[in-house]
Order: sequence, then structure tokens, then C-alpha cells
Amino acid sequence: MEETAEHTKLWWGCAVALSAAGWRGRRAAAAGLASMAVAELASNGVLKRVWNRRRPPKEWISHTEVHDRPDSSSFPSGHTAAGVAFSAAVAAVWPWAGAVCAVPAVMVAAERVHTGAHYPSDVAVGAAVGLAAAALVHRAPRLALRRLP
Repeated sequence: MEETAEHTKLWWGCAVALSAAGWRGRRAAAAGLASMAVAELASNGVLKRVWNRRRPPKEWISHTEVHDRPDSSSFPSGHTAAGVAFSAAVAAVWPWAGAVCAVPAVMVAAERVHTGAHYPSDVAVGAAVGLAAAALVHRAPRLALRRLP
């Protein structure tokens, strides 16, 4: 799961699959990708630069398969933010598809803690960032229309 989630490949693949499902799928894919972009910007572009948190110590990880971990800040989990943002935005357009997308999003979040790449609090804040991004993308068109004369 870790390799698939790198560089948001998993969510781009989901967007392609959704797009093949007709107009509702294309709308859901567009919302998911927009939310993912907002979450990536917030988590990796802003928050990781503000809070410089070290990754969990390798000694805390109970298994021997500790892969090379990034040097970037551990806080928040950008992988989780992207997955939750994509899934939540898809769910707002097409609930059934959003529920299906939520399964790998939860798996990615759990994997980030299991491999020692993040503390549980990094994943929790990443999920909150993802939900906020999805809510913003969902409400942005209505807010823009209110501002028009």
C-alpha cells in the first residue's frame, strides 16, 4: 500500500476509474482531485514548514522492516491528508464511491503509523486537514456565487 500511495498515484488511479463511470463519476473525481490538491498544499506546503517534527525513533517500531523514511517533518501526515481529502470530496458527490475510496484511505493512514513514518497524532491531524480541504472545495462554488453582484 505504501508504494501505491506515494506521489498520490493511488488517488489519481481512483479518479481515472471514477471518470469512466459517467458524469457523476467525473464530477466526483474532479472534486476529489481538487480537495487532494488543497490538502497537499496545506499539509506539505504550509504545515510541515511551520512545525518541524522528527519522525518516530526506529527503536519504537516493533518489526524489522523499517524502510527509509523521509527527512521532511513528520507533522502532519500528507499521505493521510490527501487520502481523506479525496475520499471525503468524492463522498459529497457520490456517497457509495466515497465509501469505497475511504477503505484504502484508512489503510494508508494505518500504514503510516505501522511503518513508523508518523506518530498517531500526525495521522489524526492529517485526517483533519483532509476533511477541511474537502469541506472547503465542496462549499467554495456556493461562496463564490454569493460574492457575485
